[in-house]
Amino acid sequence: MKPQVLQLNPILIPAINDELASLYQMHKLFEMSDPQAFLREQGAAVGAVITGGHTGISRDMLAQLPNLKVVAVNGVGTDAVDLAYCRERGLPVTATIGALTEDVADLAIGLLIAACRNLCAVDRFVRDGQWEQHPSPSAIPLARRFSGMRVGIVGMGRVGRAVAVRAAAFGCRIFYTDLQRMNDVEHEFVPGLIDLARTSDALVLCAAADKAEGIVDAAVLDALGPRGFLVNVARGRLVNEADLTEALTAGRIAGAGLDVFVDEPCVPAALRQSERATLQAHRASATWETREAMARMVLDSVAQGLAGQRPTMSLTT
Repeated sequence: MKPQVLQLNPILIPAINDELASLYQMHKLFEMSDPQAFLREQGAAVGAVITGGHTGISRDMLAQLPNLKVVAVNGVGTDAVDLAYCRERGLPVTATIGALTEDVADLAIGLLIAACRNLCAVDRFVRDGQWEQHPSPSAIPLARRFSGMRVGIVGMGRVGRAVAVRAAAFGCRIFYTDLQRMNDVEHEFVPGLIDLARTSDALVLCAAADKAEGIVDAAVLDALGPRGFLVNVARGRLVNEADLTEALTAGRIAGAGLDVFVDEPCVPAALRQSERATLQAHRASATWETREAMARMVLDSVAQGLAGQRPTMSLTT
């Protein structure tokens, strides 16, 4: 009999779904009419769980899977998983760390360029027929040059370093803050977030910082200033969204590029309506290349866990 795997989120790569189906008896909780009945009746047979970073898995559900050997998170966020409980059980929890780096960094730079050059607002201007009605060049406000900016990076991990490489290629001077100075990073370390914002033309949030909340507030935004830009490809809750919307509305910062939000998929109306905000739907890793790489890592983690091995990407064992 095939090992039984419980899947809490869909995987969008057809070849991976075919491979999972060929290797395991798959139970897709997100398609079940009565998930609780399944957990009661068949939870003891489940050997592996595949979930997403947002969904994670609750302690209550984990308790209903007594013979679980691995939790494979198809993503890098593990704050929705009770890691302490998993450690107590000796249960491996894996994540697809490293697979997302290039695409997330690409989008960070894309959002910053889009915000600086008003790409989305001007796109709407053309699509709505406004260019024909207002052909004068003065109808569209002048934009901000990205090349040569001072870019402040919050979190000099994998993504932060990849953003730094890309920004440096545009002639940008790079500053960063983190829990401590990185000895293998040549860019200038700034200990405080407010000081980093004051030093920078653009602030790019790359830190995982699962326990941090609202660290980019009115004081940080005021330090960034009316010509400054904010980009967030990390965690939505790192930003105080009320303070951000007020700063954008009042012109206390020049613009923002956001891929993540506090209460996804609910985005504050003021952000949705702001011409100064460039918005994405948490899509930084949403390319075929990255999603397949992530899914392959999930496959490896499930196979290793079910074989009684410590998965290569385990964060808890």
